[in-house]
Amino acid sequence: MNDDSPFDVLAVGAHPDDVEVGIGGIVANLVRRGKRVAILDLTEGEMGTRGTVAERRGEATAAAAMLGVSRRVNAKLPDGGVANDQTMRRAVVTLLRELRPAILIAPMNNDRHPDHDAAHFLVRDANYLAGLARLDTAQPPHRAAQVYYYRVYVDATLPGAVIDISDTFDTKLAALRAYVSQFFNPAYAGAETYVSSEKFWNAITTRAAYWGNRIGAAHGEPIYCDGPIGLKTLE
Repeated sequence: MNDDSPFDVLAVGAHPDDVEVGIGGIVANLVRRGKRVAILDLTEGEMGTRGTVAERRGEATAAAAMLGVSRRVNAKLPDGGVANDQTMRRAVVTLLRELRPAILIAPMNNDRHPDHDAAHFLVRDANYLAGLARLDTAQPPHRAAQVYYYRVYVDATLPGAVIDISDTFDTKLAALRAYVSQFFNPAYAGAETYVSSEKFWNAITTRAAYWGNRIGAAHGEPIYCDGPIGLKTLE
C-alpha cells in the first residue's frame, strides 16, 4: 500500500495531544486491527503555557509512532483562533481530499477549550464541502461516509457508544508520556497547568476505568455521533 492510498480512519485534534487524550486507545485499537490511520492536528499548540512549537512537534511525532499511525499532518491553523470560516474550511477540505478517509473522528462541541468547540463545526462542515465537485481545490471530491466525535475534557452528555480499550490502554498512556512538556512530569521546568498536574494525569485512568466499567471492561473510551450507529449484529 503506497502513501497515496486512502486512509481507513482520520482522527482530528485541535491541538497536538488532543487525539491521544480523547481516543488514544481507540486509535491504537484500530491500528492493531490492521486499519490505516492518520492524525490531523489543526494547530501546532503555539499558545500553550508549556513547551515550544518545536518541542510539541517532536512530541507529536513520537506519540504517533507509539500509536502506530501511518501519517500525522498539521494544518497550522492559529492556536486559540480556530474558527469555522471560509479560509479554514478550505484548508481542512484540502487535507480531507488528500487523505480521503472512510471514517472521520473529530472533537465534540461544548468542551473546555474553545478551539475544540470550533473544531467540531469546522471539521463537520469541511467534510460536507469536501464532497462538492464544484468546490475547486484541484483535487477530486471526497466525503468521509462516517463521522464520529470524541471529547478531550468534558464528558457532558451520554455517548453513542463506548469502545473497549483494555488491550490498548497502556499504549495510550505511553503515547501521552511522549508529551514530556505537557503532562505530569516533575522533571520538566515550567509552570504547572491544569493539564500538567498530577490530578489530571490520574484522572485519565479514572475516566477510562469509568467508561470501561459501563460496558463491563477494564478501560473504555466514549464516542459520539449525530445519529444512530448502524449494527449488522448484536454479537
